[in-house]
Amino acid sequence: MNAHLLAAVACASLSIANIGVWAQGYPAKPVRLIVPFPAGGGSDIVGRIMSHKLSDLMKQQVFVENRAGAGGSIGTEAAVRSAPDGYTMVLASTSEIAVNPALYTKLAYDTVRDLAAVAMVASTPMVVVVHPSLPVRTVRDLVALAKARPGDINLASAGNGTFTHLSGELFRSVANIQWTHVPYKGAPPALTDLASGQVQVMFSSLPAAVGLIKGGRLKAVAVSTVKRSEALPEVPTVRESGVPGYDVEYWYGVFVPAATSRETVGHLHEAVAQALRSQDVIGNLGKQGATPSALSQSQFADLVKSEVTKWGKVARATGVKLD
Repeated sequence: MNAHLLAAVACASLSIANIGVWAQGYPAKPVRLIVPFPAGGGSDIVGRIMSHKLSDLMKQQVFVENRAGAGGSIGTEAAVRSAPDGYTMVLASTSEIAVNPALYTKLAYDTVRDLAAVAMVASTPMVVVVHPSLPVRTVRDLVALAKARPGDINLASAGNGTFTHLSGELFRSVANIQWTHVPYKGAPPALTDLASGQVQVMFSSLPAAVGLIKGGRLKAVAVSTVKRSEALPEVPTVRESGVPGYDVEYWYGVFVPAATSRETVGHLHEAVAQALRSQDVIGNLGKQGATPSALSQSQFADLVKSEVTKWGKVARATGVKLD
């Protein structure tokens, strides 16, 4: 056995041993993972993938609790107000953490001050999906149709101010087009109406839409990131489709109340990191078009701060206020 392999085995053994040691005292009871959106959406899918693996690793049930409403703010606030004892986490995303502070002037918490960033779980492109009956095959076709029929195309979203809304608004601004925004209470009902032809287009997280795309009920026009998605390699990016200046990535991360001890945060980070190294989690996330994260806790905390600045500017530019 060569030196590199010995080192890798030693690191893996130490990681497993560490989790076993702290698991003897913590967790001593089930751990709640709040998902601040309805069941069936991208956050819920990712949350359940993680909860199953974390339950195995932590030798205690990690259960998902859906607390939807106000663009994810209700569930996130519930986590902020929970006891900082490591028994409540929230799987939050770009939307709740980076966008909502600019939309809700009366938000009852500060995402940077009141939450500790435990670990980034995964990132995914947004995917531009349309009803198959819409006569477009490419982003260029969509832009041309929107310019020919300004305001006639209905843009579905998971709700006012959600990332699905702002992704579409940013595209509208970059492409210089007009369409009519139709907000829903969560991604599942929006995608259901899109698949039935009640609305025409949506900027969806890939985990929420990939099943409908592969089932032929929705048509994927483009993905929002610089590189194509391994889950949909045949679908081009918005940039390569002729709309430069559009690069959007959606991420999911685990957070706990800011007063949670550094030791507990470190334990939780290691548990999430180990889960993300397991082949079953990598495979299940990959099927949803999500890429597991390898960021350290400090790198994720820095990313959160930069994303709050970036998406705050985009949100304010839309002029949307949701109080």
